[in-house]
Amino acid sequence: MPFSEIKADYRRHGRSLADPAFVSLALYRYGRWGRARATRPARWLASKSYGLLAIFVCNITKIWIPPQVTLGEGFHIVHAEGSLSIHPDAVIGKRLGVMHNVTIGTNMGEGAPVIGDDVFIGVNSTVLGAIRIGDRVRIAANTAVTTDVPDDCVVVGSPARIYPRLTPFRTPAAALAGLSPLLLPLITALA
Repeated sequence: MPFSEIKADYRRHGRSLADPAFVSLALYRYGRWGRARATRPARWLASKSYGLLAIFVCNITKIWIPPQVTLGEGFHIVHAEGSLSIHPDAVIGKRLGVMHNVTIGTNMGEGAPVIGDDVFIGVNSTVLGAIRIGDRVRIAANTAVTTDVPDDCVVVGSPARIYPRLTPFRTPAAALAGLSPLLLPLITALA
């Protein structure tokens, strides 16, 4: 079993063995470990014990992360106060931060979302369908996302509206273009 991943989950979720987010991720890691066993009897035993544990853990924590999900490192359940449901075929990149009452994927149709790196999903949001969410995307609370989202965007509303990232400068060259010549030495000194 990947104890380094479990240790990282433990540290990330408040260093508490009773934290619902940590317990759910530990169960997910156990399910992944069981699916990778080399022999059929070992897989069967791990599968049955995982199923029994999942009945209790999923009903108590309201967090369902099936072992088929591909999770990147740094997955963080920010608030484990409500439900979290992830489609078994979902692919999640590195450092996803997810709030409570979030649904990723649906059991009503084909396909599941592919979520990039450094994404945040707000409270009561849904990401549905065979869509791709780019890197560094922020999905606001109460947002229903059903279309592809490019990198570096903010997604708001239901239905979702996609806005380019709200930063003052797109590139370092654009940041310096058009500035007063008096400010350039100050900016370069601060950089």
